[in-house]
Amino acid sequence: MTGTGTLLRHFLWRDRWMLLWWSSGTMLLYWSQAVSVKGLYATQAEFDAAAASMEGNAALISMAGPARALNTVGGQVSWQATAFGAIVVGLMSMFLVVRHTRAEEESGRDELLRASSIGRAAPTLAAVLVALVANLLAGALVAASLVAVPLAVADSVALGAGLAAVGAVFTGTALLAAQLTSGARAAYGLAGAVIAIAYLLRAIGDVGTPFLTWMSPIGWYQGMYAFSGLRWWPMLLLVAGAALALAVALWVFGRRDFGAGVVATRPGPANASPGLASGWGLAWRLQRGAVIGWTTGMALMGLAYGSMGSDVGDLIGDSELSREMFERGAGGLVDGFYATAIVLLALMSCGFAVSSALRPRQDEAEGRVESLLATGLSRARWLVGQVAVTVVGTVLVVVAAGGGLGVGYALAADDGGAVLDYTLAALPYVVPVLVTSAVARLLYGISPRLASLAWVVLGYAVVVLMFGELFSIPDGLQALSPFEHMALVPAEDFRWAPVLGLATVAAVLSAAGVAAFTRRDVEVR
Repeated sequence: MTGTGTLLRHFLWRDRWMLLWWSSGTMLLYWSQAVSVKGLYATQAEFDAAAASMEGNAALISMAGPARALNTVGGQVSWQATAFGAIVVGLMSMFLVVRHTRAEEESGRDELLRASSIGRAAPTLAAVLVALVANLLAGALVAASLVAVPLAVADSVALGAGLAAVGAVFTGTALLAAQLTSGARAAYGLAGAVIAIAYLLRAIGDVGTPFLTWMSPIGWYQGMYAFSGLRWWPMLLLVAGAALALAVALWVFGRRDFGAGVVATRPGPANASPGLASGWGLAWRLQRGAVIGWTTGMALMGLAYGSMGSDVGDLIGDSELSREMFERGAGGLVDGFYATAIVLLALMSCGFAVSSALRPRQDEAEGRVESLLATGLSRARWLVGQVAVTVVGTVLVVVAAGGGLGVGYALAADDGGAVLDYTLAALPYVVPVLVTSAVARLLYGISPRLASLAWVVLGYAVVVLMFGELFSIPDGLQALSPFEHMALVPAEDFRWAPVLGLATVAAVLSAAGVAAFTRRDVEVR
């Protein structure tokens, strides 16, 4: 235990911005749902009709959770935000725990810390406490924001407390993953798989096999029934699950060798495949898992949106606010809704594009780039290979999102032509998505320390889309978002000019990033 407090203060200071953004983003997820729903329906009758449509949609239930009290603002917040809120705090916990445990061991920094007068478990305990503090902060902000709406205090507190508790469960599973694996990347993969399985079990259980719902901590959280007959006993399951996961993880930690995982790393093949001899082949090998995962995930997300079919008019109501939000051009409410859905899917796809563009930073920080460049591979060829994977992966992710949207709509509305229509409508958004990745590449090319600012560009694009009109952001500032220049197909006619213009911007920024990288020093580990 010696040194735990000192390390905790250090970790909190080191992660202060990360904690702020994760917690604030989680709070906005809940608060924005409450605020948007309050003004969406002109009458309670419209609200009741929308709730009836949602309650009968199995795809929406599998995506969001059990449909309860959907004709109330609180019920809508609980339904729309809890599953995704649990995923957000799960990812936050995963990144915090693995960052301060397995990643530190892998880098060798943890060994230096342990050479001082601290307890063997001090870094691990400090990492767990940081994650628990982050979850408590997120839960408190969520509860306070909902009380301020205002919504019922007890139910608001329950949503916040349950969120913190489900985050604690995923803190424990992430810590266990860090003990089982011998590398940070494997730990992230295993911890992320646990979150995905928890969501999948909840989704299948809510649609037709209730037993599976109770196998998932996300199901326990939603089982508290906030704003629809609040009950506190599922909170006991969350607390017990968190305590069990943390206890098992700490037990395993006390019995494994430092620097090693319980599951031994498999030796690789004696000889590399011919494809790994090129910058492109190596980049693809390193990023193919992310490409496949993002492509699959965005296809499912598009499918969920499309499953609403042509009933979106009932779902979003006929108030003045809904007409302002979704009626675009001459396309009407349905086309406007799906045009907006395509933009949202494209913004989500930026998560892949930016993270893929920043992937070289990790290789450089861990010393692999220096070794690669000591061979016959030039700097430009290595980075261009990374660019190629980002471009190909972005095309696949965006097309999968549009195709999933079309398939969902086709199944719901019995319109087979929608598959091609929505896929083609989504395809031009590859270009603004690539602009965000090009900004990331330029920042990385100038300095790895600037690379993380690329996420600010994505965040700004989201703010402009969601709150540009609400906050009266000047048109000139809104135009800084690449998505503002795109035609909202199918509600508006397609235009070539913005696509070609943004493609030029993406190419220039990307080329400038490659050029900057070839001229700066490579960071040495």
